[in-house]
Amino acid sequence: MTVGFIMMCHTAFDRAAQVARYWGSHGAPVVIHVDARVSQHDYAALGRSLADLSNVSFSKRQKCEWGTWSLVAAAQAGAEQMLDRHPEVQHVFLASGSCLPLRPVDELNDYLAARPQTDFIESVTTAEVGWTVGGIDMERFTLRFPFSWKKQRRLFDRYVRLQRRLGVKRRIPGGIVPHLGSQWWCLSRRTLSAILQDPDRPTYDRYFSRVWIPDESYFQSLARLYSSNIESRSLTLSKFDYQGKPHIFYDDHLQLLRRSDCFVARKIWPKADKLYANFLSERPAESIAEPNPSKIDRLFSKAVERRTKGRPGLYMQSRFPRQDHENGKTSAHYSIFQGFSDLFENFEGWLAKYVGARVHGHLFGPERAEFAGREPMFNGCIPDSATLRDYNPRAFLTNLIWNGRGERQCFMFSPRDTQDINWFTATDPNAQISVISGAWAVPLFHSNMNFLEIRREAARLQQIEVDHLNILRSMYVKARVRIWNMAEFIENPMEPLQTIIDEISPRATRRLTEAPQMVDLTGFGQFLQNLRNQGMQPRLMGDFPVYGDLLTQPPRRGRPYLVK
Repeated sequence: MTVGFIMMCHTAFDRAAQVARYWGSHGAPVVIHVDARVSQHDYAALGRSLADLSNVSFSKRQKCEWGTWSLVAAAQAGAEQMLDRHPEVQHVFLASGSCLPLRPVDELNDYLAARPQTDFIESVTTAEVGWTVGGIDMERFTLRFPFSWKKQRRLFDRYVRLQRRLGVKRRIPGGIVPHLGSQWWCLSRRTLSAILQDPDRPTYDRYFSRVWIPDESYFQSLARLYSSNIESRSLTLSKFDYQGKPHIFYDDHLQLLRRSDCFVARKIWPKADKLYANFLSERPAESIAEPNPSKIDRLFSKAVERRTKGRPGLYMQSRFPRQDHENGKTSAHYSIFQGFSDLFENFEGWLAKYVGARVHGHLFGPERAEFAGREPMFNGCIPDSATLRDYNPRAFLTNLIWNGRGERQCFMFSPRDTQDINWFTATDPNAQISVISGAWAVPLFHSNMNFLEIRREAARLQQIEVDHLNILRSMYVKARVRIWNMAEFIENPMEPLQTIIDEISPRATRRLTEAPQMVDLTGFGQFLQNLRNQGMQPRLMGDFPVYGDLLTQPPRRGRPYLVK
């Protein structure tokens, strides 16, 4: 039993000649169709390079264009010539000039000999096909498509809209159930002869000549009329990306192609010298292993996901995501501390000692970005310029997290800082936000400003923090948020600090033995009362005694109660 190949060529003729010679020299007849738009010089050169092979011939040329009937007509001409000239051929394999045999011809012959009446052609109904990307499903069979989708796009679209508006519907020839599938098939001689010699072929040809992309539906639909045994799959390995464009195989895909156990693969890069040299070398037939492209499907699925979604938290010019459609807003977990640097002295150094993270100051401070150690520049050449940072604060933060991945990033925050990132961080699952509300008042308490200015600044900062807290309490928040008012935090600071440390370093078993040094709050209650006396109502600090120190007050004892 012999398999014959039809090759559809329009470019890279040196590679097409290599493949045709490989098949022809191993006893498989080859019929080559060369696009009529190819120059006579290239066509003649290809013919001369294969003239010594008696089982390699050329069919009548067609001007082939994607998505048009010309591709089917070219395949018909090649198939008719194959059947007429080579009666020994029992299966006909349709391939392209960019295809590459992955297994010896003898293995394919043995495989097909064990399945003499089986037709290998992907053929599924329009309701079940899932690979029509950005195209037309059932309408490709009920509308007319006389215009080229690539060269006459405006006419194509307008004519489709006109037919839809007028309610035009073509009649599908009797007995035909439209099916779709890959154009690369391997049909038995009996089925292919029945299709080409059908008395109703002129009717079918006339109908499919106005179907959109008929090379993916003509043989796929007619094979259902005559085949006694269809395996709805192709023996050619071809993979497509999310846009419906074929993946191109390069030299570094060698092991991937071997693992697939497929007989033929497309599309091969014309300069993939390693692939052509390896697969076109003399190899003995080893087995009739079942082609199994699913072995590499997982890698292609990951590649498509990487191409469409990108890496979490990576923003790049070539694939900048739409807002709220990112694959993760940031690339790693990070922590924001609001109010801690106001309440504790050298909180940054204390935190870095216990968590082993990169602890920055106020990254969004009004003067500059306070990187850890007060460096003027961070990884990735991110400068500390407030002007550049405030041009796009979200990009500044995502770049900082991306360039610092592998190390937890922590930074201080305050109502005095740029607030443009509030919604972004609140809706980021990677963010851990800890807030001591009202702590912004401590620097005002220790300042030497005029009290009228202090009151105005306190009112401004309080309103900013109120707005931020409203965001953090929103139903849309995805960050891990903890909020304490200042009074309840300083009553027992060790417990919330230990909770924060455990979240940042969950594997660390070290318990806190010392709290950071708290600033002097003597007289802070009277300061808050003075603000009230001046007409400003402090609402975020909690209950501070007017006289005495909150830290010297006896701890409140919780009274047990019963819930029925």
